[in-house]
This record gives sequence, structure tokens and C-alpha cells, in this order.
Amino acid sequence: MNTAKLNLINNEWVDSGDHRDSINPATGEVIGTWANATPENVNNAIEVALKAFKESEWKDNRYLRYKALNEMADLFEKYNDQLVEILSLENGKLKGEAQFEVSMCAPKLRYYAALAVTSSGRALETSPGIFSMVVSQPIGVAGIIAPWNSPVVLLIRSLAPALAAGCTTVIKMPAPTALCNALLSEIFKATTSLPPGVINLFTEAPGGEGSHIMIDSKDIPTISYTGSTKVGKILMGNMAKNLKRFGFELGGKTPMLVFNDADLERTLPLLEKAITVFAGQFCMTGSRILVQSGIAGQLRERLGQRLEAVKVGPAADPASDMGPIIDKPNVARINKVVEDAIALGAKVITRGGPAVEGDLAKGAFYRPTLLEVNDNSLSIVQEETFGPVATLQVFETEAEAIALANDNIYGLAASVWSSDVDLPLRVARELDAGTVWINDWAQINDEFEEGGFKQSGPHRLNGEAALDDFLELKHIFHNAGTVKK
Repeated sequence: MNTAKLNLINNEWVDSGDHRDSINPATGEVIGTWANATPENVNNAIEVALKAFKESEWKDNRYLRYKALNEMADLFEKYNDQLVEILSLENGKLKGEAQFEVSMCAPKLRYYAALAVTSSGRALETSPGIFSMVVSQPIGVAGIIAPWNSPVVLLIRSLAPALAAGCTTVIKMPAPTALCNALLSEIFKATTSLPPGVINLFTEAPGGEGSHIMIDSKDIPTISYTGSTKVGKILMGNMAKNLKRFGFELGGKTPMLVFNDADLERTLPLLEKAITVFAGQFCMTGSRILVQSGIAGQLRERLGQRLEAVKVGPAADPASDMGPIIDKPNVARINKVVEDAIALGAKVITRGGPAVEGDLAKGAFYRPTLLEVNDNSLSIVQEETFGPVATLQVFETEAEAIALANDNIYGLAASVWSSDVDLPLRVARELDAGTVWINDWAQINDEFEEGGFKQSGPHRLNGEAALDDFLELKHIFHNAGTVKK
């Protein structure tokens, strides 16, 4: 009996004949099988999405889109517990982290449902009897490429505005979360207001052709991609020949600027979480701790102690403080980054490292690591580690802190910690970051845009601006004249 999880194309389950295993990163055990999409599956998905865009009422009926997005939000709430369970099992997130991720989806869908019926154009009588108006229309089939680190909410973050705009979609989902992807497909299939072909979702193993087919297709005019800067550069280069629209959220290297007057009782717990949430596999992980000299000794000691005390373990254990890395090859990659930094002079505050004994050795566990550095050019400072690893640097002045924070190719997010009423805002306006938190971390609102400066990617997700990747603007001119008197 075939129990493999299949791809969703034209609202039907589609097999590929190529079945792969899904692995629990906490134990290394096989937890299910899934159908690895073929090029034929991907081309079929594009064909179906284009047909749905041209022939269904989806692109023209904003009230249908409003209805479908709200229905989908209701289903996300109905499937909440199932999504949390599979996300914890397959992605390794602690139950609280998985619940946090899933809980963001329904509000995001409802926000874009509201925008589907409230977004409007502009009109102006430029001269007596001469009118110009700008109206928006959906761009066509939207390609969405979602990452494995937060597959549920980061898919919805792109999908919700695409659907609100009136696009149909082809979605490539990552192999490490294949069972989770299949449950998402169940939700989409159960959304009865969606015309067949509006959402087409396939899962593909690394090295597959799906992304290339989507990038090369003349029938997909826009791509929304969340992932690494390295891959983003490749995709952008390949998209140039068709001049595709693109919206990318890429890597990050979040600086956490802690000033002498920061309240450490409030700051330290959040610094710890900024390093360990999702096992550091988060584009906004607080991986660069910049601390003013007057408080550096105290912060160094206390943060190091907190990270030493983090209990690493499977999501199934309620006592776990941090779950596993997505797989063992990434554990080895992270550890090499740390070892290379130590060899180049980084000082160990908390070594952490791979779990090599007991039951944890069966899984992909990596204990938190904190290194003190003096050289801002080190790779561990400049490049995204994507694991529970942070560096600590000491600064003297506001200007020095800003210079260190901005001396990086990334500009996704930053945070500023101080009890002074003016200092944080004064510093925030100088930081090259798309989001700056004051005495906080990882606070995201659906209503406000999220995205990066520099090589953290162009364009924005969340907020009204997220619609821009999925809309064309059309100027209509009408010389109606005036009534003769």
C-alpha cells in the first residue's frame, strides 16, 4: 500500500514514483516517506496554474479571494495541533516554538484577506475634463520557494499576499519538512473556496530541477524566495534573461547592541533566546553581541553561564530548552565554522559543540557556543552561521558600536539595549537594518513591512508593500472633456 505523501497539483494528489524518507533530526529515525517531484510534475503545476489564472474567476473576484483566505485561516486554526506535532517531529522545533510559528499564520491570512477587498488605486483630474487613474492587477502565476527552517509561516508570508493580489501559485517546498508540507497541502485542498489550480505545491530533494524550471519559465513572471544570500544571487542571475520580478528575503547577521545602562535582568534572557530559538536556524538569530566596555565583564560571565545551562534535547522532552539542528551534515558545518574561528584567535567563552554521547549522539544536536572576537573581518562575524553560535565584541562609544554593527554585508535586523530614553532611537536611525528592535528581539507585525538592507535581500514581506511583488500597475488616461456652456 502506498503511504507516501504526495504533491498537490490542480487540487489532486500527484505521485512521482520516486519516494524518499523523512528523518526525525532528534533521533535519526525514519518517520515517513514522500514523493520527490519530477520535472514533469513541476511543468504540469505551471501549466495548471497558468490555466487557472486565465480561465477561473480568481484574478477578477476580490471577494472570492477574501472568502478563501478567511476560510484558509479558519483551517489553520483547526489543524493547529497537527501542524505543531509534525513541525516538532520533523523540523525539530520545541513545542512552544512550533506553536509560535503556526499561530502566526491565521492572523496573516486574515490581514491579507482584508487587503484583498480594501486595496485601491489612485485617480486625479489633471486638467479640466482630463482624468488619469492607476489601477492594479495581478501579475500572473507567482513562484514561491520556501525554506526548511520555518516552512509553515515563511510559506504563508509569501503565499498570503500572492493570493490576495489575485495570483495563482506554484510552490516549491523543502525536502527536510516533506511531511509538514503534505499537511499544508491538506489544508489547501480542504479550502473549498479555492478554484482548482490556484495553489500547486510540490516537494523536491536538493539537486532537483524544480527551482530552475520555475526560474526559466516564461509563464512565471514573479518569484518570492526566502533562503540564503548565496542561492539568492544565483537565482537573481538566472532570472535576468526573462527580467522577472523578484522578492527575496535572504541571510542575516543580527547585531545586538548592549549599552552600559542596559537592564541586564531583562536583556540576558532575550540574548540567550536570540541565540537558541530554533537552534539558531533563523535569519534573525542574534549572532553578534556588541557590548559596551562598562558592562562587558558582567554580561560575558552571565551570558556564558546561561548558555552553558541550556538543556539541549528533543522536542518530545518538555524539559528541553533547545532542539536539534536540521541534520548531522549541518552540525559538522557549524562546528567547522567554530573551530576555524578559534584557530584564527577567537576566545572561547562557552564552547558548546556537537552532542557525541548518550541518546543525543543519535540525533543532530549542537550545544550553544559563545566566542569573543576582536577582529570584525573574521568569517564567523561576517557570514551567517545558521546555528546556535554567537560572537561577543566590546565597544567604547555609540559611534564605534554603529560602525561595528554596519560593517557587514547583511542588514536584515538589529536590536539596541539601553535604559536611556533617547539613545536607542538615536542609534537605530544610523543602523543599516530593515528592522530595529529597542530593548526587544524578534517582534514581527503583519501590518508592518519586514526585509533587509544590503545583501539581506531586496523588496519587503509583511505589510502592504508585500503586495508589490505580485501586482502590475496600469495607468489609464481618459480625456472626457467638459460640458460646453
